[in-house]
Amino acid sequence: MKDSLAVLLAGGAGERLHPLTRHHAKPAVPFGGAYRIIDITLSNCLNSHLRKVFILTQYKSLSLERHLRLGWNLMSAELGEFFEVLSPQKRVGENWYLGTADAVYQNIYSIQDLSTRHVFVLSADHIYKMDYSLMMEYHRRHKADVTIAAIEFPLAEGRRFGNLEVDSTFQVTGFKEKPENPPPIRPGSDLTLVNMGVYLFNTNVLLSELNRDACNRASTHDFGHDLFPSMIGKYKVVAYNFKDENKKQAKYWRDIGTIDAYYEANMDLVSVEPVFNLYDPSWPIRTYQPQYPPAKFVFADEGVRMGVALDSVVSMGCIVSGGKVVSSVLCPNVRINSYSLIERSILMPDVKIGRYARIRNAIIDHGVRVPEGTVIGYDECTDHARYARTPGGICVLSADDTEIASAE
Repeated sequence: MKDSLAVLLAGGAGERLHPLTRHHAKPAVPFGGAYRIIDITLSNCLNSHLRKVFILTQYKSLSLERHLRLGWNLMSAELGEFFEVLSPQKRVGENWYLGTADAVYQNIYSIQDLSTRHVFVLSADHIYKMDYSLMMEYHRRHKADVTIAAIEFPLAEGRRFGNLEVDSTFQVTGFKEKPENPPPIRPGSDLTLVNMGVYLFNTNVLLSELNRDACNRASTHDFGHDLFPSMIGKYKVVAYNFKDENKKQAKYWRDIGTIDAYYEANMDLVSVEPVFNLYDPSWPIRTYQPQYPPAKFVFADEGVRMGVALDSVVSMGCIVSGGKVVSSVLCPNVRINSYSLIERSILMPDVKIGRYARIRNAIIDHGVRVPEGTVIGYDECTDHARYARTPGGICVLSADDTEIASAE
């Protein structure tokens, strides 16, 4: 792993997570209370001893870059280690990043300067635990030019992702991006192999293909749409069957690209035995911890008002002051005031909930002040008229909605 580089794609606009990405890059959106989405992949790198990492940013990157500076400035330059942010520089053209492959291509000089033998290309917005060093061993053992990490998914869900076709040795024979009819992993199977967005290249192969693709005016400059289909048959491309470090019966990998997927991934964390384990000391997840005091629960007037949280994740700096929180995720510095009830909701940092508010099945965005007596999640017609509402019925209250909320 010392002779490997990771290139982390963290520049997407995150349009499907709007309005949570109205002011933040998608990888900077909070997850699980205390974390940001990007912390999951960066922790994978750290736990895999992959310590040369370029992080490619682009859209609304200020909060993301601040988070990285405060929480991930921990590598030893003397040992050749770094977590370095690369913003668009237009060194090879006048365009912003046109696609995933183009984002890497526009930083080709930085990759060349390091002269590493291997390059991992990773997505910054997926939730999973993976030891990349095991993928490296597999790559070398199979003498591969490219290795694509894959996970088995039901055929019916495969159309949302890139799909791999493989032979009996797991060599890739076909790659289809979001096909209408996903190919089964083997004849008669109800499973398909889904692309996880984790790639390992021999550096010389990556650089050659990036240069070739950049000259192709018909290309969309995307790894899934363009590079991989053209590389099959030309290079040895193999699939790596994902080995999950989450240590649960079912493998866990989530692309939380939509509000509903993001909500469900967070709600899993408040269950008695969550599928994604934040509490495994053998695979720590690192983040920047702001200097807030411990969470506090006040008022114990039984039958009148009690500050309680049940089946919930409550972060540092939170105060539950005479309100009740059930099956919810509270990010840092949230305040719940008296007689309010919060159920199955996600409250972003610095949210303040007024007295007598009743909120369920909702996401309250960063810094929102919810007025006294606000009711969200109890009347579908009212919610639809006043707030952003997902196909899954989740209300999203952003800072721009506070005047509407106060009308209640």
